[in-house]
Amino acid sequence: MTTIAEYAAPESSVPNRVIKIAVIGGGGVGKTALVVRFLTRRFIGDYERNVGNLYSREVQVDGEQVTIQVQDTPGVEIADNGISLPDHVSCSIQWADAVVLVYSVTDRRSFDLIDQLHQLVVRTGGANMPPVILLANKADLLHLRRVDSQQGPLLAGTLGCSFYEVSASEDYSQVHGAFQRLCCQLAKQPPPAPNSSHNTASATTEKRRSPLIPRPKSPNMQDLKRRFKQVLSAKVRTVTSV
Repeated sequence: MTTIAEYAAPESSVPNRVIKIAVIGGGGVGKTALVVRFLTRRFIGDYERNVGNLYSREVQVDGEQVTIQVQDTPGVEIADNGISLPDHVSCSIQWADAVVLVYSVTDRRSFDLIDQLHQLVVRTGGANMPPVILLANKADLLHLRRVDSQQGPLLAGTLGCSFYEVSASEDYSQVHGAFQRLCCQLAKQPPPAPNSSHNTASATTEKRRSPLIPRPKSPNMQDLKRRFKQVLSAKVRTVTSV
């Protein structure tokens, strides 16, 4: 059985293998909440405007010590002439080893975006297209559902990717399971090795995987814990004032 476990990295001159995941979807679908839920087990309902933070954590995947980097991205919106796509999103696809496409079951427009976003991944990735999974978030909000539960699996089947319907707020195991399977799939793939007989191919691969994204400040785990405590304190103050 494949597993992911938290890992306290020892001092070592040998760098861990890095698994890079880009999370892409419409605005307000819960991308940041999903990333934080996966990496910290915590759910924080309120976030500042998504500017595209890079989250990183040391873990073990099937006994192998790896660094998981998850690139959150600004929300993609539908415009009159197509989709309004921040440059950051295209760069994230080029950078990533895998892409997670996210929509909210309470937002039909976010679901309608997925096919276009997948086409973007196909065009951007080209011959080196990264693996893709489809996540439907906010499954707990049954009274607000606008996307039928059967439409997600049907779309995923058409796109040729795995599908998971999850609730970032209610169920950590669902979120963890989706990301875990993706990470384990990537960990089983041999890392690209330099080969003099494949210089051109290696150069192409390195170009796609190069850090093209201007990196914003990456929030560490201590910062996330601090924000989580602030949310709890705010809730306590609200209850006390009532």
